[in-house]
Amino acid sequence: MKKGNKYGTHRVIEPVGVLPQPANKIDNNMDEIYDNEILIDVQTLNIDSASFTDISARANGDEKRIAEIMMEIVEKQGKHRNPWTGSGGMLLGTVEKIGDALVGKTDLKVGDKIATLVSLSLTPLRIDKIKEIRKDVDQVDIDGKAILFESGIYAKIPADLPEKLALSALDVAGAPAQTAKLVRPGDTVVIIGAGGKSGMLCCYEAKKRAGVTGKVIGITHSQKSTDRLISLGFCDHVFSADATQPVPVLEKIEALTNGELADVTINNVNIPDTEMTSILITKDTGIVYFFSMATSFTKAALGAEGVGSDVTMLIGNGYTKGHAEITLQELRESEALRKIFTELYA
Repeated sequence: MKKGNKYGTHRVIEPVGVLPQPANKIDNNMDEIYDNEILIDVQTLNIDSASFTDISARANGDEKRIAEIMMEIVEKQGKHRNPWTGSGGMLLGTVEKIGDALVGKTDLKVGDKIATLVSLSLTPLRIDKIKEIRKDVDQVDIDGKAILFESGIYAKIPADLPEKLALSALDVAGAPAQTAKLVRPGDTVVIIGAGGKSGMLCCYEAKKRAGVTGKVIGITHSQKSTDRLISLGFCDHVFSADATQPVPVLEKIEALTNGELADVTINNVNIPDTEMTSILITKDTGIVYFFSMATSFTKAALGAEGVGSDVTMLIGNGYTKGHAEITLQELRESEALRKIFTELYA
């Protein structure tokens, strides 16, 4: 086997010298793998929410056109990086082959079912056939192959959880795990996009960490998601609002917090232009965590400057230590959360 680079630069076609994620094109030839790669027989792609929402809109919701756009993306780039949002997603598959240099250095073996915890925007991918598109959960079943680099992280699918359930949760594992790190007892936490997949997990984790002296406020986008979140009981207050309209949301948060605003704001939405809402509803000494891949750094940075806000803003890194374990444990701990995730995603 040919020797490969730990970070996968050996797969980069152009521009030469960059890492696989920012590369315009990478090598997705699966006939021969490098010595430090893992070949995966892919079952399901879990497309990033911002990416799938964008592709679906461009296809006017037509599944045939969604499939064509996805095939075009992979054919052009050798990976599934949405050219308009820059985001990818992750995948579920079975280990087919392990490179010689990784034998004895990985706990994986051929036949293991895993979810990759690195973005499709850097993962060499070949799609042979798109079998089914599940628009309501951003998942696409395919026949295809993918490569996990030596530096790539993954999670074995646990035996006590259905595959699709685990996949849906692991796709957003960074958000609840970061919430666990950021929220302290007594904090007021506001979660934007609280009725979605990552939002519900974050609400559970925020309530767990803020405790009885804290307050969790969930902002949703529809009556359906509002009712669902209320039924879970993780939030002290839940309301529906347009997060692209900062002032009305600010007024509502001021009323619910007696003008004190949020210690921590978690932004999980899959649409642009919610940066200023996140900033305005957070106190100057607070933290805004932008998990959303629709976030604009420019809008956030210049917007905070423009309103004289000194909030600490964190970019949504999809990885934090222990994120897979924290997220899967939430589904084990909360019967209500697991039931809703099973109904929606499994």
